[in-house]
Amino acid sequence: MAAALPDALIAGGLAGFPWLSLIVLLPAAVALAMPLLPGDGSDPRWPRSLALGTLGVDLVLMLVCFSQHFEGSSAELQLVERVSWVPALGLEWSLGADGLSAPLVVLSGLVTLLSVAASWNINRKTRLYFALMLVQASAQGLVFLSQDFLLFFLAWELELVPVYLLIAIWGGQQRQYAATKFILYTATASLLILVSGLALAFYGGPFSFNLSEMASRSPGGVFGLLCYVGFLIGFGVKLPMFPLHTWLPDAHGEANAPVSMLLAGVLLKMGGYALLRFNVQMLPEAHLTLAPALIVLGIVNIVYGALNAFAQDNVKRRIACSSVSHMGFVLVGIGAIDALGMSGAMLQMISHGLIAAAMFFVTGVFYERTKTLSIPNMGGLAKALPITFAFFLASSLASLALPGMSGFVSEITVFLGVTANDGFTIGFRVITIVLAAVGLVLTPVYLLSLCRRVFFGPRIPALAVVGDMNPRELLIGLTLLVPTLVIGFWPRVAIDLYEASTNGLSSQLASVTAITLGRIPALG
Repeated sequence: MAAALPDALIAGGLAGFPWLSLIVLLPAAVALAMPLLPGDGSDPRWPRSLALGTLGVDLVLMLVCFSQHFEGSSAELQLVERVSWVPALGLEWSLGADGLSAPLVVLSGLVTLLSVAASWNINRKTRLYFALMLVQASAQGLVFLSQDFLLFFLAWELELVPVYLLIAIWGGQQRQYAATKFILYTATASLLILVSGLALAFYGGPFSFNLSEMASRSPGGVFGLLCYVGFLIGFGVKLPMFPLHTWLPDAHGEANAPVSMLLAGVLLKMGGYALLRFNVQMLPEAHLTLAPALIVLGIVNIVYGALNAFAQDNVKRRIACSSVSHMGFVLVGIGAIDALGMSGAMLQMISHGLIAAAMFFVTGVFYERTKTLSIPNMGGLAKALPITFAFFLASSLASLALPGMSGFVSEITVFLGVTANDGFTIGFRVITIVLAAVGLVLTPVYLLSLCRRVFFGPRIPALAVVGDMNPRELLIGLTLLVPTLVIGFWPRVAIDLYEASTNGLSSQLASVTAITLGRIPALG
């Protein structure tokens, strides 16, 4: 297929500056040079400085690219770069950005940079550690920007390797178990993604891995439903979707804080992004048919994740269960099938990426001082760590959707998206809102009880003399929390980036509503 493309089309992405290729390839290229640094690898200064500088430059490139060369009011694919790579396989180096990918690329760049900055005390195998961080940055950027299915799949698999090694080498006592469970779940799910993608590539026309061409075929019927379910399970593991979520608490519980920031801030968002890109954009008829099931799964995520959080006596495992709950709102928003619901899903991904990264970062701050994450073994830290307590409380309030913070705007938008859709029966909408509200009520209970037990419980004398956050840690915390306030008071700063794309998806679904919407009330 790629060999048949006109030369002008293949080289079209290189006519201007290849912004997206530079953004994707820069971290990986620098990672290759990491073993050449002086020293035995135990001195963190050179590897850390190189990784920080590279990711800082990469983030600046993202901001310049999407502020100066990206038009948020357009739903069309922009900054397209298309070059034939392996013609025999139909593989292209095909990159492009739209409203679904641009904000998540910036989110991933910011969280990854701050994760490296939070890795200040890593002093073992430092060259390998920071090289893996850089490879991870390239892989996750490629996932969001790929416009060729095989390239997307290669990037999807590539990002598993650094995460596995980061958990297995620098994790806690049960790190091998957690890393193995992570790779088994995600690699097995990838088989379903590959099979479903290949099925679409061969369906209804000339073989093609190009995502736009695959989306134009929009298969329906049983074939479309099977592909949809394959993608849903494959991407649902990464989201994470109940009951495919059980790898997440173990991974968070054993990973160090910077890796947990990556897991919660970026990797989970890959699942939500892929559901929008593949399930909604490529299979609209199947999505309309299964939208109520998606909402039901989202409600289960919200309530189950919240209830499960109560049972956790480990701080990071409790926050991990809260992530399961909050990502349920992404499923509900996607299942709402209207522009408002999908807008809420996108905003929830952005919001949760910032908030969860902040919570895991602050957890890492007091773990470095207390050397424990066991809630019963902590108490009275508010007096010893007043600034740390303030940051943890602020991130908890953002997570429980306090008005004025980004979590409130995103979750209320999802609610409005469900209630505004007349395609669902009134009873289905009422039950959905009531059950989701139960999750909203449970969230402040388990988060505020966590704050009370850790910071205001009985004082433990051994923890009375620990030091508070230093200026570097303050800067990282502020960089994560300030955007949640900005988005909370001025959500248009985020919505303007993706609104045209979510409106476009809604219009695409509306074009097939006459055929399939009649099934929704029966299912709902």
